Amino acid sequence: MIALFLGTIAFAQAEKALVEEKAVDQYGNKVDVKDVFASDRDGILVFESKDKEYKFWFDSRVQIDFANYWGQQDWADKIGDGASVRRARFAVKAQITPQWYGEVDMELANGSFELKDAIVRYTGIKNMQFSVGSQKPDFSISRNTSSRYLEFMERPMVVSAFAPSRHLGIFAKYANKLLFVSGSMLFQEIEGQETRDFVEKNNKDYGMSEGVSYLGKVVLRPINELDYGIHIGGAIMFDTPKTSDETGVYNTTRFSCRNATNINRKKYIDTDDIKNTDHNLIYTVELAGHYNGLRVEGAWIADKTYMKEETGIDKPYFFQGWYVEAGYLLLGGMQSYDSGSAKFNRIRNGRKWGDVELALKYEYLDMNDYKDRGANAIYGGSADLFGVGLNFYFSKQVKFVLNYQYVNNDRYANGKGKLYVGLDANGNPTKDYTKVVAKDGDAGVNYHMLLGRFQIAF
Repeated sequence: MIALFLGTIAFAQAEKALVEEKAVDQYGNKVDVKDVFASDRDGILVFESKDKEYKFWFDSRVQIDFANYWGQQDWADKIGDGASVRRARFAVKAQITPQWYGEVDMELANGSFELKDAIVRYTGIKNMQFSVGSQKPDFSISRNTSSRYLEFMERPMVVSAFAPSRHLGIFAKYANKLLFVSGSMLFQEIEGQETRDFVEKNNKDYGMSEGVSYLGKVVLRPINELDYGIHIGGAIMFDTPKTSDETGVYNTTRFSCRNATNINRKKYIDTDDIKNTDHNLIYTVELAGHYNGLRVEGAWIADKTYMKEETGIDKPYFFQGWYVEAGYLLLGGMQSYDSGSAKFNRIRNGRKWGDVELALKYEYLDMNDYKDRGANAIYGGSADLFGVGLNFYFSKQVKFVLNYQYVNNDRYANGKGKLYVGLDANGNPTKDYTKVVAKDGDAGVNYHMLLGRFQIAF
C-alpha cells in the first residue's frame, strides 16, 4: 500500500513536470509554470505564487448615493433630489515580478464606461517608484486619498476645482519614513470618451499639441508612527492649457465645481473660459495628522493664471480656497496613514463588527478677481460650506455614510450666467449680479443638504 501511494505521488510529479515542460501560451510560445494559491484577504480575493513573486487580484467598489436638498430661497432655481450609482469600479491588479506592477481600473457607474487607472510601474530600486500611464499625480492629500477612505462623501470644493485628477503621464517618487518626494510630467486628462474625442479632434482638425504640465511635491513627516503622526506637505504645478477641455478652444483656462455634492449637478461657481491663457501656477500647502482615533487634515490651494502678452494683462488672475476637516472614531478604532503614498488609509475598527466615526469640516472657495480689473474682471463666484458627517463601518469593507452640509454661495456664483442669484429692484428673480438688490444680505443661493451612501469594497 505504501509503495502504491509513493508510486502515485511520483507519477503525479512526473506528469506535472511533463505539463510544465510542454506548457505554451496561445501563440505557441513556451512559458514557465508556477502554482498559484488563492486566499481571502479582508474580503479581497488574491492569487499568489508560492515564492510570492507573482500576485494577482481584483479590486472592486460600489457606492450608492442618495441626496435631499432644501432651504434655498424662493427665487432660486429648483434643486432636484435623487439617487445615483456614484462609483462602480472594477480593477485588475498584478505584481508580475517583484519589480514590475500593472493595473487597469474601470468606472462603470450609471451605465457609462470611463477609464481610471492604466499603469505600468517599476519598483526595483529601494524606496523608489517609476510609473507611466494614467493615474493621479501626487498633489493633494485629499485628491490622492481613495474615495473609500474619505471623511466625507465628496472632496472639498477647492480640491475639486484646482487639484489635478488622473492624467496620462510619467511619474516618479521617493518615500521613506520621514520624507516623501514626487515629480510628474502630465499630458491630457483621462476621463471619458468625450475627453478623448476633444483631444483627437483638436489634433486632427486644428493641429493642436496636447499641452503638458510639470508637478512636484514634498512631504515631511517629523513624526510617523503607527498610531500617531504628522504630515507637512507642499506642491506646485506649472500647467499649460490642454486640448482635453473643449473642441476648437485653445489657450484657455476654466475652473468650476459643484458644492461638494454630486447629485445636484449645478456648478454655481464657474469662471467660464479665460481665453488667451499662457500658463497657470497652482500650488498648495497642507497639514495633516492622526493620533489614535483622531484624524485632522487641512489645505490651502491657490492658482495664478498668467495671460498671453498680447492681452495686455500683466497681473495674473488669482483664485484660492482652503478647507479643514477632522474625524474621530467613537468606539476605540485607530486611524491609518499610508507612508508610501503620503495619504490616509483604511481605519482599524475598534469593535469586531466595526466602528463609528464623527466628522466635521469647514471649507471656502473664491473664484472672484475683480479688484482694479475693470473690464477684465472675473466674477466666478465664491462659497463657504459647513458639514457634519457620521461614518458607520461594518466589517472592514462595508461602510454607510451620512452627511449634513450647509452651503452659502455669493451673488457672483451664477453658473456663468445660467442661475438666479437674487431679486432685482422690481422684485423679480435675476441671474445678473449687477441687478441684485439684496434685502437682509439675501444674495446668492444658500441651501441645506442631507446625503447618504452605501459602500462595499471587494
